[in-house]
Amino acid sequence: MNPVLQNIIVTIGGLVYVFGIVAIMDFAVKKGFPQDLSRKVVHIAAGSWLIFWPLYNVDHWTKFLNITPAFIWTILLLIKGFTAKPDDQAVKTMTRTGDRRELLKGPLYFTLVMNIMGTLFFYSPGALLSMGFLGWGDGLAPVFGKRFGKHKYHIFSDKTIEGSIAFFCFGFLGALIFSLLFFGQINILLLVSAAVVTTVIEGFSPKDIDNILIPIFSMIVYYLFL
Repeated sequence: MNPVLQNIIVTIGGLVYVFGIVAIMDFAVKKGFPQDLSRKVVHIAAGSWLIFWPLYNVDHWTKFLNITPAFIWTILLLIKGFTAKPDDQAVKTMTRTGDRRELLKGPLYFTLVMNIMGTLFFYSPGALLSMGFLGWGDGLAPVFGKRFGKHKYHIFSDKTIEGSIAFFCFGFLGALIFSLLFFGQINILLLVSAAVVTTVIEGFSPKDIDNILIPIFSMIVYYLFL
């Protein structure tokens, strides 16, 4: 297939995937699905958009169209963060408290990371680590911390030991799956090292800033292993 056409088709698939997840969660929230949980479902699904990368023709510059969903959401979050009304569905689905300004923090940082990973680090094992820990680990840690967390600690924000364990386990699992999907093999020492470092970083991070710090330290660990 023509590489341009191939990459455009894959990009359309990525758009349908990302916006479809958001639409499904919008509908679910309207039907009573917990708002805080819907935010995490979107978080995990968006962070997994790189599953489309293997479908791109990587020899053509149009591979960078992979960031299209993230780029569009970056613009939307900027607009909605400044102008959205409280009943805007994005505010209901993607914020903790219903304050539109939250869209300019964690969610916006997340899409910016997606843009960077899809351009500067496209198909890099470091990007797979980063999105595994940021998407799956950071996505599920608060869910388990809230539901099962009995041992709390506070550094810059409230966390739980149970949530940190969930971050380690699910972040490791996400990075493992991405590594196997892309390369069919893993560097177990790299994965464990990245899991330990990012778990500590997530535990120390102020609220929302972890969306920036987790991928930074994932990349640092990756480059230390080169």
